[in-house]
Amino acid sequence: MEEWITGRQISFNIEDRSYLALLKREIHRLSVQCGLTEKRVAEIDIVIAEIGSNIIKHAGSGEVLVMLTDQPQPAIEIIALDSGPGISDLARMMQDGISTSKTLGHGLGAIKRLSDFLQIYSVKGWGTILLCRFYLRPAEQYPPKPGPEIRTLLLAKPGERACGDGYFINADKTGIRMFLGDGLGHGIEANKAVSAAISSFRYCMLSDQGDILRQMHEDVKRTRGLVGSIAVYNNRLRHWRLCGVGNIHTRLWTAAVSKTFLPYNGIIGHNLPRTINEQVAEHAEGKEQILIMCSDGIKTRWEMTRYPGIFRYDMSILATAIYKDNARKTDDMSVVIVKIK
Repeated sequence: MEEWITGRQISFNIEDRSYLALLKREIHRLSVQCGLTEKRVAEIDIVIAEIGSNIIKHAGSGEVLVMLTDQPQPAIEIIALDSGPGISDLARMMQDGISTSKTLGHGLGAIKRLSDFLQIYSVKGWGTILLCRFYLRPAEQYPPKPGPEIRTLLLAKPGERACGDGYFINADKTGIRMFLGDGLGHGIEANKAVSAAISSFRYCMLSDQGDILRQMHEDVKRTRGLVGSIAVYNNRLRHWRLCGVGNIHTRLWTAAVSKTFLPYNGIIGHNLPRTINEQVAEHAEGKEQILIMCSDGIKTRWEMTRYPGIFRYDMSILATAIYKDNARKTDDMSVVIVKIK
């Protein structure tokens, strides 16, 4: 029984029907702990049963990621992913009561009706990602706010309870300040290292990113160390400043251009390069810009051409697609995405 931590997913592999009981029990436990009404918990039970049945019937196997999130508002977020044949007629399948096999008969339309938010991304021959959220409070208490779309995926190495990857993100009227770190190795000691680095970054008042990394280096020396990258967006100047040490992969996307930012060699807490300079990336007026940062638990040779039309979806779909195709499963895994218009 794992502890539910806001902002961190727990993975459930669905390989046959025997795995569905654990999935149902754990999400039911989470729903009750969140204080949802008995009626709402029962509705979530129905959705989970249908999601699991769909994976087994149509794809043979898959994975379900579950987390407590506060982006874009407090919710239980459930993501189902598989490598099945894809959904050929998604519009028809979204009609309430439609089911192509002997499942519960509710169909995707009922999942849409019972969920507060639902998106499905499916590509023929590649598979399907289903994203749904159940808000913990009425949606009207959290009206949409202008600003960046921030989405994260954070998973411990299979078999580990503590995650050695971690992030800190703060967005306000001045811009965005974020850090993604990966403690050496995995498990509790890696978690201690990245937690110390996040604490250092969170309260550091220095502005130059090289100086921030040097301060962090001093603050984590009693841990096993980590790699990490900083990204800061200035709303007034409309540019990113980026800097990192170690193998955090950082890529910036616009509609036509993709640019990768290379970090310095070294380990924060053990050895830093003598010179650490920021890199600056301008944001062209009127164009969407997407910043993606991944730890080395995610392979780096992924291409957006594999995901037609995915920018039209919630960025949790994109983070999951990258994870689906590139997760190593031998280390902690993290993807952080920020979309700015």
